[in-house]
Amino acid sequence: MLRVAVIEDDVPTSRQLAGWIAAAKPGIAIDQWYSRDEAEAAIAREKYDLVVLDIELGRERHAGVAIINAINKRHGTPVLVVSAMPATIYRSIMKALDAWDYLQKSTFEEADFVDTFLEILRSAKESKQPPADLAMDPLRQRSPTWRGQRINLPLTAQRILAALFAQRGQVVSYDELFEVVKSGRNRDNIRKHVSTIRDAFREIDPAFACIESVPMRGFRWTDSA
Repeated sequence: MLRVAVIEDDVPTSRQLAGWIAAAKPGIAIDQWYSRDEAEAAIAREKYDLVVLDIELGRERHAGVAIINAINKRHGTPVLVVSAMPATIYRSIMKALDAWDYLQKSTFEEADFVDTFLEILRSAKESKQPPADLAMDPLRQRSPTWRGQRINLPLTAQRILAALFAQRGQVVSYDELFEVVKSGRNRDNIRKHVSTIRDAFREIDPAFACIESVPMRGFRWTDSA
């Protein structure tokens, strides 16, 4: 049985989130915790499939940060942060802490929360499959990894990599790659991004040769290397 924790000090908000989860995923076990101490004790004894938490608990403005650190040390459980803190500031902070997503209170509806919650569950389930050489987070909250090592790539390069890997074995045309970049829609720019991708892979794997150039057409990902 799936088990999730809702860590939120405001009782009505906690009940609302738990109600949305129960309606979206009937039969799921939901634990509700209202303080940092309760939450950390539960994390120490339980293995949750997903944790929904607020950053500020009671008088502790950043209690959620400590809880995320405790989660990462033990299980690496996916975390969805739901907080009143401004997303423009805290989304990047939570991403750096390996939270999977961030929703700012009063800016989303039930459907937004449910969609995000279910997508994280689905992605977490996929991540438990036997590891492939290349692993990519569908939510793009985490950097891709190659044979277990993190690859540092800018967002546009990640989009191009995802497009190539999704159609591995097939030629991905320049026109198709133009669709995943927001600016610089020309062949020279695409080639520069592909060069960046290759260089990033070769920093951790000098023998990397999975991206083939197909003259006049585009690029192809092959699993032969």
